[in-house]
Amino acid sequence: MPPQTSNLLLHSNRLAVEIAGPGTAYRGTRFDWSGFVTQVTLDGSHTFCVPESYQPGQGTGGIGLCNEYTGDEAIGYAEAGPGDPFTKLGIGLLKRPDAGPYNVFKPLEIMQLFPVTIDSAPDQARFGVAPVGCRGYAAREEKILSVQENQLTITTTLENTGVKPIHIQEFVHNFIGIDRHLIGPDYRLSFPYPLTIDPATRYMPEPEVIKVDGHSFTFAGTPQQPFYCRPQGAVQTGQPQWELTYAAGKIGMREFDDFAPHHVAVWGVSHVISAEIFVPITLAPGEKQSWSRRFEFFG
Repeated sequence: MPPQTSNLLLHSNRLAVEIAGPGTAYRGTRFDWSGFVTQVTLDGSHTFCVPESYQPGQGTGGIGLCNEYTGDEAIGYAEAGPGDPFTKLGIGLLKRPDAGPYNVFKPLEIMQLFPVTIDSAPDQARFGVAPVGCRGYAAREEKILSVQENQLTITTTLENTGVKPIHIQEFVHNFIGIDRHLIGPDYRLSFPYPLTIDPATRYMPEPEVIKVDGHSFTFAGTPQQPFYCRPQGAVQTGQPQWELTYAAGKIGMREFDDFAPHHVAVWGVSHVISAEIFVPITLAPGEKQSWSRRFEFFG
């Protein structure tokens, strides 16, 4: 399979999955540049991916299914002085701008990109991200996206090739708007456990619009302001970690994971909603960790 540098299209008999080539649709400093899924189309009829914002220049540039390596701060940020490089997994070495705290929403200067190789087939793409060392931190990433029937599977392996331990989390920020319908009464976001919201993380400025109903979030109308919270009690089960449906459950998607979540978050606004499942990553030098997410689309 020859390497690819442009956009990719994976397809099964039911799915078409559009993947942006690194640095094409996204050149920001938050999300992983590799395996950046900009659209999923089911049966030629239903689409699921939308941008974080329809307004140019707003937001951090997320689209569709894009992942981020995150934590209290980026790897090595505290050890870098202003102007020094630090490691942002999935992107490269970024410049610490000043003595202030790390701000994931603030665009930063990219000092060096990680080298990426891409191999593809009609139903699969493999992204290999080579390590670049920085003050003892380095990691090799492999991400494989594959489609079968109505399912998209993303399997990631991270290997610590440096001399210092890595403690971080990874999640996929699912920017979803089914067939571009605004969030409203026809949507339901469900979880496999009764919802209890961590009050310290609850930001829901329109409680009359967003309802927590047993296992589900429901909507009395279209939210006009962003909302965020962290549901409690997530465990690894054979059930989907979440399911988003539209039109009385006739169209939707769900996520199955092979790991116990570190935590779960829900974010959204008028046109988009995202259920985020965080995987904990702890790697001593020489260790590697793999995890897999399987997205199922129906309608």
